[in-house]
Amino acid sequence: MAACFGDHRNPLFVEHAIEELVAQRIHGLALGYEDLNDHDFLRCDPLLAVAAGKTDPLAQERSEDQQGKALASPSTLNRLELGNEKQSRCHKITPQPEALEDCLLQLAVRGLPKHTREVVLDLDAMGHLVYGLQEGRHFNAYYDDSCYLPLYVVCGDVLLWAQLRTAEHGAAEGVVAALQKIVPAVRKRCQKARILVRGDSGFEGEELMAWCESQPHVYYCLGLSKNSRLLDRLDATLAEARAAQCLCGGRVRRFAEFAYQTLTSWSRSRRVIGKAEVTSQGANPRFVVTNLPARGFKGDRDRQRFQPDRLYEEGYCARGEMENILKQQTLDLRADRLSTHSLESNQLRLWLASLAYLLVERLRARTLGGTALAAATVGTIREKLFKVAAAVRVSVRRVYVQLSSAYPLRELFELCQRRLMALVPDS
Repeated sequence: MAACFGDHRNPLFVEHAIEELVAQRIHGLALGYEDLNDHDFLRCDPLLAVAAGKTDPLAQERSEDQQGKALASPSTLNRLELGNEKQSRCHKITPQPEALEDCLLQLAVRGLPKHTREVVLDLDAMGHLVYGLQEGRHFNAYYDDSCYLPLYVVCGDVLLWAQLRTAEHGAAEGVVAALQKIVPAVRKRCQKARILVRGDSGFEGEELMAWCESQPHVYYCLGLSKNSRLLDRLDATLAEARAAQCLCGGRVRRFAEFAYQTLTSWSRSRRVIGKAEVTSQGANPRFVVTNLPARGFKGDRDRQRFQPDRLYEEGYCARGEMENILKQQTLDLRADRLSTHSLESNQLRLWLASLAYLLVERLRARTLGGTALAAATVGTIREKLFKVAAAVRVSVRRVYVQLSSAYPLRELFELCQRRLMALVPDS
């Protein structure tokens, strides 16, 4: 990531390289310190200094007033984040947005299995409230406040895309442009995989569907907003569900499939799945539009998985798992702490939080498989493995970390460490 920054500082006065600044910031986020002023005391942490690449973790070689402070101060890190806000003699670290965006995508794609046959890309837009009169603020009626509306793209547990957007547009704004970068990157990693794009009704526009239909082996399964014509087509199925609910009570679901085309906005007729659900609270109809074949793909073991009921319940509804990734972004990593004035600087903060998530996700995927933390959130992993009391002793050549023998997860910690040591670089 450090290669995505331009450094125009005078080397004679530089004590903290870009690599060290980036490592300090990302490790701090992973450890739960989202605010820059937290680094006022973190800069004295010898272990964080070692993680950031410092060879003098106690800062004994620095000037007298800086001894014991091996890492950068909050003001130095602030200059890193605000480098692209202005062009002046005081802003000499310049992030390169396109390179950072590509860096996140390339690092994330490495986490996908090479030989997978199907890659599911989940789309979502999540409102992040602003902190004041910030650039790009806009009132959003759904969130009932001024906010940003970033676009996230997730594949399984891997976060591929985090694009900060203003909130005056809908959820589908810029999705096709994002997929035009994401799909080739996924194809390069998983050459034989078909790609399925999944999203709620905010992404149902003609532009996205037509683009997917124009690409080889790219499919979509999107929520579809209700209207009177769709409800008329589902009337008979809904009546059947009501009759069944009157007899047995509880919740009753029935599904219908039909071809549908809007009066003006769609260029062609498309396959629509209607869910007629009736509960004690009343009717709850829902619709999904897709170009997945009803008879499945040739060579699939299960040719029935795209039948209406299974496509909706097992395919479309599974996108809810993406919400767990976004919760980790906001609750564990505070990716919504977009409190600088500039839109570009807030985008950089979003990327930093996303890379911190990838760091912990790779740790979980490569070292915690088969353990009690195999599916743990970032917050749980931090509490169990990162925020552990230890005595740190620094000698001339080594840094010793002494853990308590009463540490309850000692065996898991040792297993994780052994697996880390055995890793080879990703190809």
